[in-house]
Amino acid sequence: MLKNWKRNSFFILTVLLTFTLAACGSSGTGGSNAGSGNGGSKQTTLDFVWFTDGVEGEVMKGLIKEYEDQNPGIKINLIEVAYTDLGTKLRTMVSGGKPPALSRISDTGMFANQALDLSEYLGTAEEFSSQFIDSIKPYYIVDDKVIAAPMDVTANGLIYNKTLFDKAGVSVPTSSDDVWTWEEFSAALKQVQEQGGARFGMVMDVTPHRWSTMLYQFGGSIFNEDGTQAVINDGKAVNALNYFVQLHKDGIMPDSVWIGGENPNNLFRTGTVGVHFSGNWMLSNYKDINNFEWGVTYLPKEEIRSSVPGGKYLMAFKNSGVEEEAAEFIAYLTSKEVNGKYNQESLFISPRKDSAQLDYEFGKEFFEVFTDELNNSTPKAANDWSRQDVITKFTDDLRINIIETLTGKMEPQEALDDVADKANKVIEASN
Repeated sequence: MLKNWKRNSFFILTVLLTFTLAACGSSGTGGSNAGSGNGGSKQTTLDFVWFTDGVEGEVMKGLIKEYEDQNPGIKINLIEVAYTDLGTKLRTMVSGGKPPALSRISDTGMFANQALDLSEYLGTAEEFSSQFIDSIKPYYIVDDKVIAAPMDVTANGLIYNKTLFDKAGVSVPTSSDDVWTWEEFSAALKQVQEQGGARFGMVMDVTPHRWSTMLYQFGGSIFNEDGTQAVINDGKAVNALNYFVQLHKDGIMPDSVWIGGENPNNLFRTGTVGVHFSGNWMLSNYKDINNFEWGVTYLPKEEIRSSVPGGKYLMAFKNSGVEEEAAEFIAYLTSKEVNGKYNQESLFISPRKDSAQLDYEFGKEFFEVFTDELNNSTPKAANDWSRQDVITKFTDDLRINIIETLTGKMEPQEALDDVADKANKVIEASN
């Protein structure tokens, strides 16, 4: 009987040990289906590559916690990297055969070929894009595929020194139905200088992106509609550059910014500049100004109204093994309620059409002006700037040549002909 007891005890011990080892083997971390330790149920992990510009990182962590609480079978592994390291990190993961489930991204074209087509999960390209403002569509809809989902948007626009404008007796447009022409805007800036005591009427960030706002307002664009040829040297583009040069010759804009490299942000903060031609991202930057009152007004127009939309997107990757779960998480983050909360708390602009008026703790009326600019922007802007694989290869040439026209070393037509030639060579090489 003792022998039988020993034999039975050994059998029971063996069974228990087998179950124990099996349980230990299923509890590893880092996999997409790690054991949760809760009755043997599975937990799916989504690697989420993320970079932060401001407070939005903390906002996202709060949203992730809420999602995990609502979906106990999902674990979001937030992999935080510096923006400058984002491309390298993603290329390493993709080329190594271990792409993340999803990533925050600004250049959607960089990984378009590796992107999961979200239309297979979130509705057709037409259905999905109908939720968002039209001007950003070229950034994330490619060949009727949804290669990414809009999370927030940016717009170029005007931040003005209200104290100087009031002193000069200049009232800014208060409605999008009554925006200035460029000639009217220039005259207003001159009055702010002469009667308000402004040292300069306006400063503009030294980037082709900001200058291109004028290009679109004058009816021009960088590429033709199908992107097969550069048209940045046509008559409308030359008119825009001529006007930009004239603003400097007239002393409305200082040479010290585009030619000398002086920081336009610092100049505006002195209280001696009428307008900073920048974007909505400067609103939180200027919150601490207390030596003068400032506000936001509408961009001027020439042939048309336009800003230049930008922003950040969520991209899911093919072959991650968790494609469906990644798509579901993106659907959650881009939904009206969640996306509105994210942008409101981060002081961003929502790309959703039904979230044009969020209850911001600061500058609600300012954000509404920037949103209106986006709603009145030409599709040409997004068509051009969504082609990051091409445009980034000659924007430095554009910036340099604009400066060359300001110093008198090149004529506007000559400068833009040179840029168009370089752009066409890049287009040809990319085909």
